[in-house]
Amino acid sequence: MQGEQGYHDHVPVYASGSEVLQKLEEKWKSTKQQRYPAMYSSVVGGIILDPSMMVIPIDDHMVHRGHGVFDTATISDGYLYELDSHLDRLLTSASKSKIKSPFSHETLRAILLQMTAASNCRNGSIKYWLSAGPGDFLLSTNGCTGPAFYAVVIAGAATSPAAAGHPRLAAGVKAITTTVPMKHPFFAATKTVNYLPNALAMAEAEELGAYAPVWVDDAGHVAEGPTMNVAFVTRGGDLVVPAFDGILGGCTAKRVLALAPRLVDAGVLRGVAVAKISAGDARRCAEMMFVGSGLPLLPVVEWDGKPVGDGEVGKIALALSNLLCEDMKAGPDRVLIPYDETS
Repeated sequence: MQGEQGYHDHVPVYASGSEVLQKLEEKWKSTKQQRYPAMYSSVVGGIILDPSMMVIPIDDHMVHRGHGVFDTATISDGYLYELDSHLDRLLTSASKSKIKSPFSHETLRAILLQMTAASNCRNGSIKYWLSAGPGDFLLSTNGCTGPAFYAVVIAGAATSPAAAGHPRLAAGVKAITTTVPMKHPFFAATKTVNYLPNALAMAEAEELGAYAPVWVDDAGHVAEGPTMNVAFVTRGGDLVVPAFDGILGGCTAKRVLALAPRLVDAGVLRGVAVAKISAGDARRCAEMMFVGSGLPLLPVVEWDGKPVGDGEVGKIALALSNLLCEDMKAGPDRVLIPYDETS
């Protein structure tokens, strides 16, 4: 039972796995919505459909030392969007983190396709992790039994912020410049599970009534957001994405860069560039937007309490959002991968 101060007067002791499983099942049955219809664990060696059993060993290095990397991909109408580019980035992050993947790119891809098919989820996302693995609680990985791979399907609504009529796309969002120190470029450009600076920066933004924060580096250049890249449209009509030096190379941002020349051809944009941009120059831009796989694009209409451009959602942001939405529905085979056929 629990005392008045929130401490247990008597802590139950569970001697068998069946007792623990019963408690876990009770927890998940009390959850109104099941958001995790499938998980893969290399420790188990298969796909798990019972949320009560979706667990990671407590002595996994990723849990107690943060020695793990991750990535994500969007599920859109029965397709995985940009899976291969995200997997490439995962393996690059793993190599930089001295984690040797237990599987090849092709095997990781096959596992994720089969897991997503088994989930019967048509819209949402998948997240996946490569870890130094379980074994002990020491700092060295010598005691680990071997690297581990985990993945989970997260069910979500069919309507993303990029969808036509979504309130955030229609109204835009607010941003602030965070006071939380940036990560060192090596760690910022490696997608590890250490997101404490990101979480603190997001908490700061939310406390100030903003959607998300933006980092500006010591040289005064715009860097990135906590889980997304930033992009600007100059008053002359150029799309500028801050250079990926010392920040994470966003897969969705790179896809925007690949699609944006269509707007140049249509006379909507003057040019497209990846370049360093000072915060001062960025504040004089006509449009600003967040770009990331979970969005995939959101216009920013206010930055540090001041309007961006005229303070309204710009036509370039809407046009780029439409391009991304079309790409997620009818993009080429290399970016849009069906998974139903794997079931």
